[in-house]
Amino acid sequence: MGDKATLLNMARFVEPADREDTDTGTAEDEVRRLGVTGAGDAASMSVIGAELLRRGDLDGAEPLLRAATAEGDRAAANNLGVLLHQRGYAEEAAGWWKVAAVAGSPAAAHALGRHHRERGDEPAAEYWLRQSAEQGHALGAYALADLLEHRREEGAERWMRAAAERGHREAAHRLARILDERGATSEDAAHEAEQWYRQAAARGHRRAALRLGTILEGRGKLKEAGRWYLTSAKEGEPEAACALGFLLRDAGDEENAALWWLKAAKEGDGNAANALGALHAERGETQTAERWYRAALDAGDVNGAYNLGLLCAAQNRTAQADQWYRRAAYAGHREAANALAVLLLQENDADGAEPWFSKAAELGSVDAAFNLGILHAGRGDQRGAQRWYERAAAAGHTEAAFQAGIALLRDGDERGAERHLRCAAGGGSADGAYYLASLLDARAPHGEQPALGMPALERTESEEWYERAAHLGHRRAQVRIGMIAAARGDVVEAARWYRTAAEAGSRNGAFNLGLLLAREGSEPEAAVWWAQAADAGHGRAALRLALLHARRGELAESDRWCGRAVELGPEEVAARAGRLRDQLQQELTA
Repeated sequence: MGDKATLLNMARFVEPADREDTDTGTAEDEVRRLGVTGAGDAASMSVIGAELLRRGDLDGAEPLLRAATAEGDRAAANNLGVLLHQRGYAEEAAGWWKVAAVAGSPAAAHALGRHHRERGDEPAAEYWLRQSAEQGHALGAYALADLLEHRREEGAERWMRAAAERGHREAAHRLARILDERGATSEDAAHEAEQWYRQAAARGHRRAALRLGTILEGRGKLKEAGRWYLTSAKEGEPEAACALGFLLRDAGDEENAALWWLKAAKEGDGNAANALGALHAERGETQTAERWYRAALDAGDVNGAYNLGLLCAAQNRTAQADQWYRRAAYAGHREAANALAVLLLQENDADGAEPWFSKAAELGSVDAAFNLGILHAGRGDQRGAQRWYERAAAAGHTEAAFQAGIALLRDGDERGAERHLRCAAGGGSADGAYYLASLLDARAPHGEQPALGMPALERTESEEWYERAAHLGHRRAQVRIGMIAAARGDVVEAARWYRTAAEAGSRNGAFNLGLLLAREGSEPEAAVWWAQAADAGHGRAALRLALLHARRGELAESDRWCGRAVELGPEEVAARAGRLRDQLQQELTA
């Protein structure tokens, strides 16, 4: 029920200014020190009794507090209730709190309210807590807010705010959490939540400091986030120590990151144990990695089982990987379910894999939904495949969007195809960008090219997507951009893209680069690229080489390339190569 503050801390004590905390004298010494000469000085007896109570001298405090209470001192009545509560006389304590509360003590009203709540009498608890809260008592306001929130009644936030404004750190933290939940839809609420987190954190609330660090990290304020994580971690919050470790790791300080993860892991943080496991796995220290993954699992973090599965799979320990994946998957770990399905698929157990893919997809795994699409496509079930591709694409899976787009393109649904291809291209798919460009290119009217010396036309959207795909390494897009540049007369740009494609293994790129070089008078270099293209199966390149060698009088070499061109085609090329070969045969046999 809120802060674990002792009832003693709820009282209002009147303490002399020159009190020494190290003084351990008896009640008689206190009486003598304060100059109390008669038993009728209720205020003095109340103060001395409170002091002795604070020190734990219950035997010395009780007669003084009873005497002061008999004289009508409400603070003494409250403290007598505290004393009796500590002795285990709860009902007698409640009686004295009621005396003090009726006399106007907000601290006693708070204590009495808590007493009733602990016994299940919520109406009485609410009555006394409200009395305390309305008199400005921070703990009373917090306890009332806690009660109202538990009962889901109105007013909880109001009293939580009242307690927070009076310096109650747990109230500040809980108010911040209430506002934080609204922060997704209200910028003002998010801003106010941050301010309350700051106040609670500044008062030593370690969970508030952790949340404040998380907010700041999400905003990119890493240094300030690190300071709050450090504050929280030093107060013993293992989750903050773990978060600080990740922050340090991302900054390149693996050594100190490992120290904080170690601290958090020893305090039972499974995420930190997993991080240590991953760190050692990256270093090739598989035994140590396995030990930490097991520690994470022992801490209740199912990621430990999943990571053990990954570790075993990387070592080709398939049976153990299957075991760990299953353990995590049965616990609801979606990526483990997907990984298990992939493992089963690799072992040609498609029937065993499908239920796990389905389970993972139901749990929200986008990869599993995509894999189900592949599974259905492999069976020839295009409709089922499309359903899963579209589900994965809707969740942002780039390759699924591409596959869905291609399927719709095959079915003639250009509008639907374009929608999916745009998603794929926007997500970084080179194939998506290329096919989107091809679709737009085929749809757009092609006018005449500008005359020599005239300014080039503005770039079309299709050209922009071709270029995007080309920069992503798509060889056909690189060739297409080269062709567009060549058509505009930009030979240098065309050659750059043809060469890029050719060096990546594109036979069309090599062939076109050869054409460009031949036109520029560099036939020897052109022949090199045509040879590369022909060796990769490009019939036109083989024909070009045959013609080149024929002009040079190298009839045998020309005949060899003619034969290659006939083999490779296409039909027009094969026919032309055949006629050239016949002429060469006549020359060779003449």
